[in-house]
Amino acid sequence: MKKKTITLVLFIVATAAGMTTMAQNLINDKLETTLSDAIEISKILNDLKSRLAPDKRVAIWDDVRCLNAIDLHVPLISGTVGYQWQKDSISAELDKYNVKYQNSVKVLANDVPADKQWALVKLSIATLRCEPKHSAEVATQGIMGMPLRVIEVGEWCRVQCPDNYIAYVPESSLRFVTEQELTKWKNTERYIVTVYDDQLVTEPKSEETVSDLVLGDILCVVNKKGKWIELATPDGRTGWVQTSSVEKFDKWAQQNIDLKKIEKTARRMMGSSYLWGGTSTKATDCSGLTKVSYFSNGIILQRDASQQALTGLKINDWHDAQLCDLLFFGNSKTGRVTHVGLYLRDGKYIHCSGQVKINDLDPDAPDYLYSPLSISRVNGMIGTKGIIYVRDHNWYFNKK
Repeated sequence: MKKKTITLVLFIVATAAGMTTMAQNLINDKLETTLSDAIEISKILNDLKSRLAPDKRVAIWDDVRCLNAIDLHVPLISGTVGYQWQKDSISAELDKYNVKYQNSVKVLANDVPADKQWALVKLSIATLRCEPKHSAEVATQGIMGMPLRVIEVGEWCRVQCPDNYIAYVPESSLRFVTEQELTKWKNTERYIVTVYDDQLVTEPKSEETVSDLVLGDILCVVNKKGKWIELATPDGRTGWVQTSSVEKFDKWAQQNIDLKKIEKTARRMMGSSYLWGGTSTKATDCSGLTKVSYFSNGIILQRDASQQALTGLKINDWHDAQLCDLLFFGNSKTGRVTHVGLYLRDGKYIHCSGQVKINDLDPDAPDYLYSPLSISRVNGMIGTKGIIYVRDHNWYFNKK
């Protein structure tokens, strides 16, 4: 009996050991499968980022990655994006590869209340910053009536501009609107400021100011009286300005490219000071000057010089440049673009470096400054990537 008992015990121990080994093998197989899926998913996410969010200035794709979530038995996708379509794109792409996953990516815009999903800049100029604090670097500026898509709300709101640039702006600079209210605003009779600057005053010929105005500000009409027109700011303040300072927005937006008009706007800013992040007639940086000049002609360019350099038709030699071609400067060794100007004629160009001024591309000229890394032509390229007429932008107009 003792021998049989020992044999039975050994059999049970051996069986248990075999079962443990089998279980461990199954776990190992599961771990390897999960790890393999995680590695594959990480590669897919990296590829998606390069296609959907290569530039953090225009797309939120924060720490989107794959975690090997063994306790959940499937890899976990974590991180933060701006919009639901980005999260949906992740799922759609992963589904093509037949891998298991859990998409737990946070979508910022989904937490924005319906009555704050859009906003209009209510000041003549609003300062947008890289971080949600007044001491942060200036990223860009918004001008009155500029529509913004709201991604995050708070004392500082994270918003996206019509040129896709993303930055933070004080809530106090905005008038929030629903999508329906934005549609109504687009159908309202609007006027745009077409002079360098002006004042919205309480009564015709009055010196009491309701708001200052700059080129490109958009307001809604209230009343007309001779050479004066009463306009309302996005937050409902009303005042008067001379009709010669504004133009009906719908009509203004129908203009086609006029290089002399773009040049005139740039020259009008001669001598004005440099402001990092500036994109208004009060002060600009280098790419702000090109943006303001082209916007006066109803054309939206990208925000930064390095972004503008990726748009338009490439011109190989500055001797072949034409009026208002974009000239890009920077590090000749790395090719990194750090500056932009507008070509004039005969080798001259206008740019903002310390102040808005004119220099020459000819190294033998007494006012020579910089040789371009590249040149881009906007004329003939409107409607291509990064260049759009205001009239074709559905944030400004209801498109069918």
